[in-house]
Amino acid sequence: MTLLLAAVLGVLLVVLYRLFVSPRQAEGWVAEHFVATDYGLPPREALDSRRAGPPAPAHRRSERQAVADAAWAGDWKGAARYVREAGEDWDERWARLELLQHVAQEDDAWFDAWRAAEPGDCDAATLNASLMVHRAWEIRGSGYAHEVMTSDMERFKAMLPAAIEEARRAALLDPANPGPWVVMITAARGAQYDRARFKPLWEGLVARAPHHYEGHWQALQYWCAKWFGSDRRMMRFARRAVRKAPPGSPLAGIYLHALNELTERSGSDTVPATPRAKSVLKQVAASFDRVDPDDERLPVLRHLLAHYMLRSMMYAPALEQFRLIGPWCGAQPWRKDGNPVAAFETARGTAARLSRTRPAPVPRTHGIGH
Repeated sequence: MTLLLAAVLGVLLVVLYRLFVSPRQAEGWVAEHFVATDYGLPPREALDSRRAGPPAPAHRRSERQAVADAAWAGDWKGAARYVREAGEDWDERWARLELLQHVAQEDDAWFDAWRAAEPGDCDAATLNASLMVHRAWEIRGSGYAHEVMTSDMERFKAMLPAAIEEARRAALLDPANPGPWVVMITAARGAQYDRARFKPLWEGLVARAPHHYEGHWQALQYWCAKWFGSDRRMMRFARRAVRKAPPGSPLAGIYLHALNELTERSGSDTVPATPRAKSVLKQVAASFDRVDPDDERLPVLRHLLAHYMLRSMMYAPALEQFRLIGPWCGAQPWRKDGNPVAAFETARGTAARLSRTRPAPVPRTHGIGH
């Protein structure tokens, strides 16, 4: 028994050393000796904290601006066509609806004209329901329930049933479209739906779009401990998303959002470093390798993946993620202390040091006559 206890304590000491002592030692080395280019990384002076990843391609930005400008000028038909052209790529279709939501928040005269001209259009009805939910949440704010004024909370709760009914009507206009179901799932937690009432909404979504990214993100919020679930339920939901993520989809990133929720609520960056947890992170990385590099959701997710790999002592895989991220460091994990460049530099330097990766050899130079 004594030998067993000694062995357990030995393992524990090793883990604690790797968790606390090694990273601290590495931080000192980073400050004095780390040369990013030696490890296939962009130099510190090239780091860009303005964004998490490269800007969208110029043609995509131009298309979006053209849609917005035309709508503000009164051309609702262009906006409607823009959404419909996404076809049954439901993630893309939702992203285009979200763009129109932002456009309508600036000026919604064009949207009123669209609804009046096409009262039977599912996309218009879905957008209206989504705007209703967004306006309700603006009143409530993002704080915990006890931080919200009673009057604001009452207005918030009163607005959500109408939004859900609008989404239900939208669902009848196009039974195959998952958009209305995403709206219902989004509103369900604010409307205090218990699990029995939430379940058919979730089933309605996955019957139409089993891998819908935004739908999964909203459901994750429902299953977290601060709403109607628990840490265990949330993580189980997130692991399931990793398992069923199809090739080309960033759906596995839902697991990273779950880890983020877990650590933010606890106030600690410590995550499980168990073989199971590491295996899931490896699965997430493998899934991301099959996602289109131009997918605009991918950079933010890679930052989270690198961050949690580092926290899980997966130093070599974290270093590989930093290589894929490149010079962009304007993402959440590095912004907490107000200096994303310094935090990012320390993180990737720590990954390089503790991964035991050898720096690239310095090319030899030969003098004249040699």
